[in-house]
Amino acid sequence: MVYALIASLLLGAVMTLGDFVWAALHIQHRIAYGLIHGAAMCLCLGLAIGIRAGRPLPAAIAGPVIGIIAALVFYALVRPLGWGALFPAWMLLWVLFGILQQRIEKTDRSAPALMRGIAAALLSGGAFYLISGIWTRDSHQHPKLALHFAAWSFAFLPGFVALFWRRPST
Repeated sequence: MVYALIASLLLGAVMTLGDFVWAALHIQHRIAYGLIHGAAMCLCLGLAIGIRAGRPLPAAIAGPVIGIIAALVFYALVRPLGWGALFPAWMLLWVLFGILQQRIEKTDRSAPALMRGIAAALLSGGAFYLISGIWTRDSHQHPKLALHFAAWSFAFLPGFVALFWRRPST
C-alpha cells in the first residue's frame, strides 16, 4: 500500500500544479482545456499504474485516452447535471483504469479486475465528493496550495488502494 500512498501524493502534486496554472494564468474553462487537463491527469495516473506493473508505455498511451473519454462523459452530462457531472466521469475513469491494470498486468480475470475498478470508483468517488468544493470555491483566485495538495491526495488514495489491493497468497 506504500505504492498507493506514493502514487496519491504524486497525483496530488500534479493536480495542485494544475489548479495553480488555471488560477495563475486566469484560464477560462473551455472544452479543449478540459480535455487537455483530463488527458494530462490520466497520463500521470496511467503511468502510476504502468510503472507499478513494469509496463509504463502501454499505460502512458492508454491513460490520456481514458482521460479524454472521462472528460467527454463530463461534457455530455454537464448540461443536465451541472458540476455534478464530475462524479460519474471521475468514477468512470477509475473503472477504466481497473480494466487497464488487468490488461497490462495479466494477473486477474476480468471480473475481479472490474470489481476492483468499481471499488476504486466508489471509494475514490466518495473521497472526491468530500473535497469537491476546494477548487470550485477558490481555484481561480489564490488557491491554498497546501490544502489543494492534501485534498487531491486524499481523493486519489482510496482509488489507488482499491486498484493495488491484493489478497495475500495462501
